[in-house]
Amino acid sequence: MEVFTTLKWAVLALFRRTMELLPRCVVVRIGGALGLLLWALSGKRVKEAEGRCARALNASPPRARTIVRGSYANLGRSALEFISIGGASSIASLVELHGEEHLRRAFDKRRGVILFSGHIGNWEYGAALLSELGYPMNAIGADQREDRMTGLIKELRSVSGVKSVGKGLDLKAAMRCLKNGELLAVLIDQDVRERGVFVPFLGIPASTPFGIAKIARKLGSAILPSIMIRRGTSAMHDLYILPSPWENGLPPEYESMETAMTRCNDLLGDSIRESPEQWMWLYPRWATQPGD
Repeated sequence: MEVFTTLKWAVLALFRRTMELLPRCVVVRIGGALGLLLWALSGKRVKEAEGRCARALNASPPRARTIVRGSYANLGRSALEFISIGGASSIASLVELHGEEHLRRAFDKRRGVILFSGHIGNWEYGAALLSELGYPMNAIGADQREDRMTGLIKELRSVSGVKSVGKGLDLKAAMRCLKNGELLAVLIDQDVRERGVFVPFLGIPASTPFGIAKIARKLGSAILPSIMIRRGTSAMHDLYILPSPWENGLPPEYESMETAMTRCNDLLGDSIRESPEQWMWLYPRWATQPGD
C-alpha cells in the first residue's frame, strides 16, 4: 500500500509539471475530457447528482443529465487549471473582474472583508486573481481525507499568494486575518451537519455554516458575494463581486443566523440557476436534514 501511495504521488507530480508546460487552452481541453471520462465511469454518483439537480431546479431527467454532464466537465477543467496554476503567467489575463468598486469600498474600511461563494466555476482562480491584484488574500483551508492532499492544495494556493487558514471554518484563525484588514474567502455551500443552520438552498433545507455572519457581526467586517463563472468551455472566466446583502455590509444585531444565511444562500442560488452546469452537483449538499 505504501509503495502504491508513493507511486501515485510521483505520477501526480509528473502530471502537474507536464500540465504547467502546456498552453491554458490545451489544459482546459484535457481537463474537460477527463471530467467527462469520470462522468462516464461514475454511474451511481451521476444518478444521485442528477436526482439532486432535477429536484433543486425542477428539471426534467434529460435536462438534469445534461447539466450534470457539464458539471463534471467543468470540474475537470477547473481541477487541471488549479493543479497547473504555476504555469499560468498571469491570472489577470484569464479572469475579468467585475464589481471591484464594492470590494474596494469595503476593503478601505480596514475591518476585513469576507467573500462568500460556492463550488461554482473555478472558485480557486477567484482568490488567485485578487491576490495577484494586490489584495491580502486568505482562504479557508480545504479539509481533505489525505493530509498530503490538504498540503498540496495549500501549496497550489501559495503559488498565487493565497494563504490557507486552518481546516474547516477555524474561527480564531479567520478572525486574525480579518482583524488585520485582510480578505477571507469562504465557501458556504457545504453540509456542516448539526453545526449549521437549516435554511433553504435552491429551495431545499440544507445545513449551512453561519460562521461568516457571527464573525462579521463581532468584528464589523463586510460580507460580499463573490461568484466565478467560466465563459462557456474556454479558459476565460469572469469574477463578479456583488454588493453586500446588507446595506451596511453585515447582519444587524436583531437578525437571526437563519435569516442572515438565507440571504447568502439565495444570492448563491441565483448564480447557480443562471449557470447550473458550473456548480458541483456531485457533492451531496442536502445529505443532512433537520432531525437527522
